[in-house]
Amino acid sequence: MAWVYILKCVDDTYYTGSTKDLDKRINEHQSGIGANYTKDRLPIKLVYSEEHSRVDDAFRREKQIQNWSRKKKEALINGGGKLNLKKATRESNNKK
Repeated sequence: MAWVYILKCVDDTYYTGSTKDLDKRINEHQSGIGANYTKDRLPIKLVYSEEHSRVDDAFRREKQIQNWSRKKKEALINGGGKLNLKKATRESNNKK
């Protein structure tokens, strides 16, 4: 099993990652040994996670989410289904 996850940092930014051991990885982030990005933005809070059967699937999903706008990430975090994700994408594209 593998996971893709989104953390909310103390500065109100999001960090997206993937791992084979979600609990261990969150503890690493919280301890300041997870990623350079999060160690300077502690404490962090897990706001979203998805389980995948394969590590490469989780990694692909991580890269997909990393390219999303903040609004689209928040739609995903808030359980917004396909319609809300499409709306967030349209709104983000209209701002460009």
